[in-house]
Amino acid sequence: MTGSPSFAEAFKVWLKIGCINFGGPAAQIAMMHRMIVDEKKWVDEPRFLHALNFSMLTPGPEAQKLATYLGWLLHGTRGGLAAGILFVLPGAIFMLGLSLFYALGKGVSWVDGALFGIKAAVLVIVLEALLRIGKRALKTPLMYAIAGVGFLAIFFGAVPFPVIVIVAAAIGFFVAQSSPTMLGIKTDVGDLAPPQPDRWQKAGLAAVIGLAAWWLPVGLAVLMLGPHHVLVDIGVFFSKLAVVSFGGAYALLAYMAQQAVDSYGWMTAPEMVDGLGLAETTPGPLILVTQFVGSLAAFRAPAPFSPVTATVIGAAMTTWVTFTPSMLWVFVGAPFVEQLRGNRKLSGALAAITAAVVGVILNLSVWFALHVLFGNVEERHAGWLRWYAFDPMALDVKAAGLAFVAGVLAFGLHRSLIEVVVVMAVLGMAVHVLF
Repeated sequence: MTGSPSFAEAFKVWLKIGCINFGGPAAQIAMMHRMIVDEKKWVDEPRFLHALNFSMLTPGPEAQKLATYLGWLLHGTRGGLAAGILFVLPGAIFMLGLSLFYALGKGVSWVDGALFGIKAAVLVIVLEALLRIGKRALKTPLMYAIAGVGFLAIFFGAVPFPVIVIVAAAIGFFVAQSSPTMLGIKTDVGDLAPPQPDRWQKAGLAAVIGLAAWWLPVGLAVLMLGPHHVLVDIGVFFSKLAVVSFGGAYALLAYMAQQAVDSYGWMTAPEMVDGLGLAETTPGPLILVTQFVGSLAAFRAPAPFSPVTATVIGAAMTTWVTFTPSMLWVFVGAPFVEQLRGNRKLSGALAAITAAVVGVILNLSVWFALHVLFGNVEERHAGWLRWYAFDPMALDVKAAGLAFVAGVLAFGLHRSLIEVVVVMAVLGMAVHVLF
């Protein structure tokens, strides 16, 4: 570390970052680098890059884990907690307000119009994410093959996302041992710092405290409301999601949709598209879209609470079990970060997972396009094979036109995602009123 800020000074900076960290992980990481490394000089370049490498090796939003790790470097456990919580909290509060507005405002003409326009923006946003991540991840023929198989497995085989992650990780783990160049990973990581002598004790203590904190609200919900209450379902489901959340919100949405729409019946497919659009307008990790899902699930099964109270509790439960594990990985793994950076097998597993995520996001792109552009989409099965049946003549011309405009804004005029969402919401309201 190249500077020694006071905890109060660092707290103010983390709060500022939490309030202005729009634009997704790439923009958030760049902002932290500019503020923490270039301007404040609190952390030097090598340590920042080490922290970023570690953040990419574990599930959860990498930008939030990076903030947690940098906070830990500066002020230990309290610094990590402050940085990780403040990175998420402003966006979570904003997302709660949007979720309540959505739940209470549906059926109002201008609200429905805005959501109609946002759906068109989401199509372009997901496509942009597919191109960006694909360009970064698909460097070798094997990586393209993993992405292709991932797409076929989830789109036509309905293979759950966790299974795809596990299989891809296994392939990367073993291939990296003998042929790392097939995965496009570097074999030279430079000099590594010596391991901390008390690292196992620190990791064990962090694991015990973190696991207890993670599952405490879920256990309380079981004791107070029974094992079949929606809050328990929310806590368990999003805890599972937190363990396999490689690749960010775009990769998880297909799995979330499969479970939230088909298994739990919490929402419809178009509402899932709405959730992603709303999440794009908030600061913080895009994975805050999970909070929208949990909020809506609790709103629609509120007993014994009022709908508004249930929405708040559902949002809190979802956010807690989504982000507490991310911080847990940091506190457990931070003492080992240098050695993890030099582990070729783990790097190979991560590279293969990232490639599979490209296939999963392609699946999400097609899934969104079908549900936004066509009126009636039916999921059909024949044995293990799954496909989506729709009428090509039922194309929603208004939705297609708005999607085209969103594409021009994003790819032609290179406007930010926030600008695209806002403009498309306004155009959606105008189309809803005029046509």
